[in-house]
Amino acid sequence: MMNATTAPIPSSKKIAYGAPAFALAIVGIPVYVYIPKFYTDVMGLDIAVMGAVLFSVRLFDAFTDPLIGRLSDRTRTSFGRRRPYIFAGSILVALAMLMLFNPPQAGSRWITLWFTIGIYALFLFWTAVTVSYEALGPEITYDYNERTTLFAIRDGALIAGTLMAAASPTLVQWMFALPDSAVGERSTYRWISFLYAPLLIGTALWCVLKIKEAGLPKLESQKKSLLKDFQSTWINRPFMILLSAYTISAIGSNLPATLILYYVEYVLGSSQAELFLLLYFLTGIAFLPVWLKIARRYDKKSAWLLSMLINTGAFAGVFFLGPGDVIPYTILVCLSGIGFGATLALPSSIQADVIDYDELLTGRRREGHYMGLWGIAKKLAAAIGVGAALTLLGWAGYQPNVNQSETVVFTLKILYAGVPSLFNLIALLVALTYPIDNERHTRIRQAIKRRKQGLPYQDPLQPEPWSKNRISPSKGNKKWKPSP
Repeated sequence: MMNATTAPIPSSKKIAYGAPAFALAIVGIPVYVYIPKFYTDVMGLDIAVMGAVLFSVRLFDAFTDPLIGRLSDRTRTSFGRRRPYIFAGSILVALAMLMLFNPPQAGSRWITLWFTIGIYALFLFWTAVTVSYEALGPEITYDYNERTTLFAIRDGALIAGTLMAAASPTLVQWMFALPDSAVGERSTYRWISFLYAPLLIGTALWCVLKIKEAGLPKLESQKKSLLKDFQSTWINRPFMILLSAYTISAIGSNLPATLILYYVEYVLGSSQAELFLLLYFLTGIAFLPVWLKIARRYDKKSAWLLSMLINTGAFAGVFFLGPGDVIPYTILVCLSGIGFGATLALPSSIQADVIDYDELLTGRRREGHYMGLWGIAKKLAAAIGVGAALTLLGWAGYQPNVNQSETVVFTLKILYAGVPSLFNLIALLVALTYPIDNERHTRIRQAIKRRKQGLPYQDPLQPEPWSKNRISPSKGNKKWKPSP
C-alpha cells in the first residue's frame, strides 16, 4: 500500500498535486456557464435540447464514475494505479475540449450532434482524470489537519483556475482585439481551447512526475463484485451523511452557476456577469486561509457549517433584486463568496477521513470507489441543476436576445436564488449529524493499526462496544468481540 504518513508534506508536492486542478477548471465555468449560452445564442442550439443533452450526459457519468473508480483501484502498473489515468486522460480531455470549443458552421441538427458527441467525450475522459486524481489525494497523508491544507491548496487552485476561466473570454477578446459579434465569440472559444489544452497536459505531467505512488495494496483483498462494494458502503454512516449533505447542496449550487449569465442580463439588466464572477471567486480565494485557521482551531465540521451558513444567508437576498440593483448584487456576491472556498475544500478533507473509516470497516483502501460515488453525486446534482434550470426556463418562454416576460424573470429569480438557498439550508441541517472530529479520527487510525496487527480493536463511532451477539462488517459471519 502507498506509504501515506502523518508527517508534514513538502510545499512543492502540495503545489504539484494542486496544479492540475487549476487547468481542469476549464471544464467548470466555460462548460457550465459560457458554452451553453454560446451554443444556444450563437450556434442556434435549442435551449430545451441543450438542457436534455446536459442532463443525459450527467446520467451517463453516473454509470462511468464508479466503474472508473473501481478500475483505478484495481489497476496494477509500474507507474502506479492512479497516475496512468491522470496523464493519459488529460491528453484525451484536451482533444475533446478542442472539438467542443470549435464547432463548425452548420445547421441545427449537425450542431446538436457535434455538441452531443463533444460533451460526452469531454466528460468521459474528464471522469477518468478527476476520479483518479481525487483518489490520489487521500493516499498522500493520513494526518487530519494536513489533509485540510493539502485539499485547500488543490481546491484553491481550482478556484483560481475557475477565476481565470471566468475571465478568459474577456481577456482573449481584449488580447486579440476580437469583435463583439458571433464571429468574435467563435474566435474567442477557439483561442481558449488552444491555450488550455497544453496547460492541462503540462500540469498533469508535473503532478504524476512529482507525486510518487510508493506501493500498491494487495489485489486479492479486493475481489468483490461491484454490487457488494456498493452494499458495503451503506454501513459507512459518516460517508452517507457527508454525501447526502453535499449532494443536496450541489443541486442548489449548480443552478446559479448555470443561470448567472441569464440572471445578470435579464433580471439586473447588466452586461457585467464576468465581473461578478471574478469578485465571487476572488473573495473565495482571499478568505480560504482564514477558513483553514478556523478549521484547525474549531474542527472541520464547525468551519464547514459556518461557511455554508454565510454562503447561503448572503445569497438568499439576491432573490429580492431587480433591474438596476447592481450595487446590492455586488455586495451580496462578495458576502456569499466569503464562504465559497470553504464549501469546496472542507468537504474534500472530510471525505478523506470517511475513507479511513471505510478501511476500518472493510480492511481495504478504496479511494477510487469512493471518488466514483462522489463523482456520481456531483454529476447527478449538476444534471438535475443544469437540466432543470434550462428546461424550466425554456418552458417559461425564454427567447434569446430579447426582453423577457415577467414569467421568465420570476422563474429566473426562483431558480437562481430561491431554490439554491432552500437546498443549502437543508444540506446544513443534514451536515449537523456528521460524527467524525479530530479526536475520533485519531482513534479510527489507531483502530486501523491494531486491525492490521491482528489485535482486538473497537469502532470509535459505535454507540456501544461490540458484543458476542453482533457481527463485524469486516469479518463476514464470524462472531467477533474486541477488547474492552
